[in-house]
Amino acid sequence: MSVHATKRRLAPADIQALKGERPIVSLTAYTTPIAKLLDPHVDFMLVGDSLGMVLYGLESTVGVTMDMMIAHGQAVMRGSNRACVVVDMPFGAYQESKELAFRSAARILKETGCSAVKLEGGAEMAETVAFLTSRGIPVLGHVGLMPQLINTTGGYRSLGRSEKEVEKIRRDAKAIDDAGAFAIVIEGTVEPVAREITGQVRAPTIGIGASPACDGQVLVVDDVLGVFTDFKPRFVKHFANLAPLMSEAFAAYAQEVRDRSFPGPEHTFQVKKPTA
Repeated sequence: MSVHATKRRLAPADIQALKGERPIVSLTAYTTPIAKLLDPHVDFMLVGDSLGMVLYGLESTVGVTMDMMIAHGQAVMRGSNRACVVVDMPFGAYQESKELAFRSAARILKETGCSAVKLEGGAEMAETVAFLTSRGIPVLGHVGLMPQLINTTGGYRSLGRSEKEVEKIRRDAKAIDDAGAFAIVIEGTVEPVAREITGQVRAPTIGIGASPACDGQVLVVDDVLGVFTDFKPRFVKHFANLAPLMSEAFAAYAQEVRDRSFPGPEHTFQVKKPTA
């Protein structure tokens, strides 16, 4: 039976069971209206810390806070009832210790009602992932390019072009897999390496700038819609180009306000004439 046939919300275990069955579909979501639109079509929605750049205009994800993630996680949960919802743990909420990671993750699950959290990191975070999963917190791992480490890696670039990088990504993926992550995002990693890792780990891999051979794919929803136009990475495809349409709508609204054609009589509340 397809997981889509069930009426309950998909769980991390359902996502995990899709490895080898069919590709897993995921997009980011940050708001209730978008979550409502995505819910029938995706297996899981990721409330990504990419919201810092997409919604708040930050230069990186490093400035994103727990309060921001929780507020948007709550919004996405209100707009969905079928897809699994995973919320990113922001920078500083889990790196210090596995105990801090547990407290942060527990707060996210309690206050949003989401099904799982995501954290970035490889071998150095394996103990933390194992600590969380053994205590009832499903974890989506994230290896390869890790945006929260942008200050130490020196920029956004694809990884796996040297044997040293390849070995690190392999080691990271295996460590997170062995630690019990229900799935692993592979970001910004050259295609052959991502393909190889997908065949080696038990957990399904979710590619973003990785390989079509990954067990699933995720993109930032604003990129898919062609709304976020600050830059377009190679791995992004605009499935729509809404930015020009939105700009035209705003211009038309501004013109009608200025020439007083909006609001018209049909957009205002009139006093009813008393009946005789």
